[in-house]
Amino acid sequence: MDLGQCLAQARRAQGLSQEAAAEALGISRQTISKWENGETLPDIQQARALATLYGVTLDELVAFDREVQEIRAAIARTTEETQQRVDWTQLWGERYPVLTTYQQVVDVEGYAAPLKGLLARLEETYGYSREDAFLVLKDILGNIWQGKA
Repeated sequence: MDLGQCLAQARRAQGLSQEAAAEALGISRQTISKWENGETLPDIQQARALATLYGVTLDELVAFDREVQEIRAAIARTTEETQQRVDWTQLWGERYPVLTTYQQVVDVEGYAAPLKGLLARLEETYGYSREDAFLVLKDILGNIWQGKA
């Protein structure tokens, strides 16, 4: 997606017309249109003003993805109480069925013991809470998956 499309998508995500965005920024609607059509580019000050108006960072504005923004918003408004009521395995299992079936074929306890040891080491060595240690371990596994570690 090019910058113009990102700008248009971010504006629409805020429910703003080109006219309303232009008025808020003190510029013409045609300027907004030219940016969104890729005819011209906003300068850095204008881009900062756009990001502020659209409620995103400059980095997010440059690579705006409505689906990612919707996911971030959903996470931000989900309370801890609601998170506790969600069966995350079942929910993710709808997309990744292995999450609902592996327990029948994998020696979970055999793998759990060394992982518990790693969690304990993270807690003891770095003073992480149990949850933080788990998140660090999850991130390490994610890096392995992506070939970064």
